Amino acid sequence: MPQSDTRIRTVVLQPTPFCNIRCKYCYLPTRDDTSTMSLDTIETTFRRIFESTYADEDLTIIWHAGEPLVLPVSYYETAFQSIERLRPTSVRLRHSFQTNGTLLNKAWCDLFRRWNVGLGLSIDGPRSLHNANRITRAGKGTFDQAMRGARLLKAEGIRFHIISVLSQAALHKAGELHSFYLEEGFHDVCFNVEESEGDHVSTLMQQGKDSTRLQFLQFLQTFWTLSREAPGIDFIREIDGIITRIFRPEEAKVGNDQVEPLAMMNVDCKGNVGTFSPELLGYRNERYHDFLLGNVHTHTLEQMLHSEAMEAMAIDIRAGVEACRQECDYFSLCGGGAPVNKLAETGSFASTETSFCNLVQIVPADLVLRAFSQMEQSLVEVSQSDELLPACA
Repeated sequence: MPQSDTRIRTVVLQPTPFCNIRCKYCYLPTRDDTSTMSLDTIETTFRRIFESTYADEDLTIIWHAGEPLVLPVSYYETAFQSIERLRPTSVRLRHSFQTNGTLLNKAWCDLFRRWNVGLGLSIDGPRSLHNANRITRAGKGTFDQAMRGARLLKAEGIRFHIISVLSQAALHKAGELHSFYLEEGFHDVCFNVEESEGDHVSTLMQQGKDSTRLQFLQFLQTFWTLSREAPGIDFIREIDGIITRIFRPEEAKVGNDQVEPLAMMNVDCKGNVGTFSPELLGYRNERYHDFLLGNVHTHTLEQMLHSEAMEAMAIDIRAGVEACRQECDYFSLCGGGAPVNKLAETGSFASTETSFCNLVQIVPADLVLRAFSQMEQSLVEVSQSDELLPACA
């Protein structure tokens, strides 16, 4: 399975599977486990990567999985320093966190600023929408805690983007969400449509593909229209990402890291390694050997690339990608979809369009192309009107 063009571009690390809250749509099977990734595991992971020929010159390290901020600031300061000591001068890297924001304080802001950390903050919208699903372990809403963290980041000048999960209720409240983001000064927003993963089954994915597609199309169209009419939202991931890929492809790397072996190297707190979709790490599946390629303490990257799990997954994922290439007019935008969603929705990696890819790829693309077509038509009509005007005397 090793390929001459194998490149590790993203390392997703699970410092701990534990999360301090209990979102209703969470798919993580081990969110009660308080294990912590040791410094030895961190150092061994990056020693493997940097001593191989596979490290990309630009490497993103994402601290994810449970809630990474349940571990102390000192843990990451030590980890960052250790990774930096191992980093070859030919490699540029950046750390990034995805957090629920409830544990943010001044010390975290200092760490983020000191290391230029990228930051995603999970807030589902105003109080009623957020508290409907993002709750504490005692069942209470987390809106106040999350907003306290967001406002601290703004006060400290720490740039971050908002990620909102769109459940059934949120799809009907584009205007309310837009007003909320503007009021709070949230400039960069991303939407995750609630999906079926692990043991979580999304009601959106059960109500019928056409119905959900229409709802999301209407939501995104309304939100985008409002954002053009009232300045303040600088970036909408679902729109701006598609615009770049359609009209400025030279600025957007063509490819899909989720279908390339080891392009995303996913490491759990014990050093077990997966690849392709990071959500697969921790799931059980006999055919794919529980999606585990090996362990950083006992296996080299070469051994992981030759592992039975890699062979089994790669064959089926490649078949699914090729089927997408042949059947889908939108293939150039996504490069073959997300394996975890194919498996969750169809039971196989060797499949094509899913409800999820229909929503996150096809709907935004259709919306952008329709807007472009309308703009072109308006320009034609203006040009024709100008030609009909009488010449000035």
